[in-house]
Amino acid sequence: MSEKYSFIDAEYAGEPADAGSAPGVVQMCEWLGVSKSGYYEWRSRPQSAAGKRRELLKIKILALFEANNEEYGYRRMHAALVRGGEQCSPELVRQVMRELGLEPCQPRPWRRSLTEQDGQAGPIPDLVKRDFTASKPGEKMVGDITYIWTWEGWLYLATVIEGYSGHPVEVKANYR
Repeated sequence: MSEKYSFIDAEYAGEPADAGSAPGVVQMCEWLGVSKSGYYEWRSRPQSAAGKRRELLKIKILALFEANNEEYGYRRMHAALVRGGEQCSPELVRQVMRELGLEPCQPRPWRRSLTEQDGQAGPIPDLVKRDFTASKPGEKMVGDITYIWTWEGWLYLATVIEGYSGHPVEVKANYR
């Protein structure tokens, strides 16, 4: 029953609409099958203890969410609330977070580099001295390798480009 009353209340929470553009409270109560006196009694009722507790929980969840860089999902949020002495279920925390529109953004974990240099490695020599032009085919060939993250894993893309024409000579892709 209170869902219907909440719906009626939400329709009239904003600015008063033009006469005739929106149905009145009486019409809405008729359509939803509730009494007008029941609606007004519901509106004048004080907030329940559960409602007050839920509002307090919303404040705590919002503060914790912002304090933790908006990274906590409902499971971690529930664990933090329990550690703080709050008694609530994970499902309640999940519902409240959805009501507040809180969506956690969890950063990717740090991973070490794919290549590791030893202490003896020196700078990579520039054998073509940044001149990629060639006077005849096959004189200068340059290559590169890159790593592309896909949903199936890392894609390793190696290319070899011929300096005379600028066209790729060989392209290989290999999944690991």
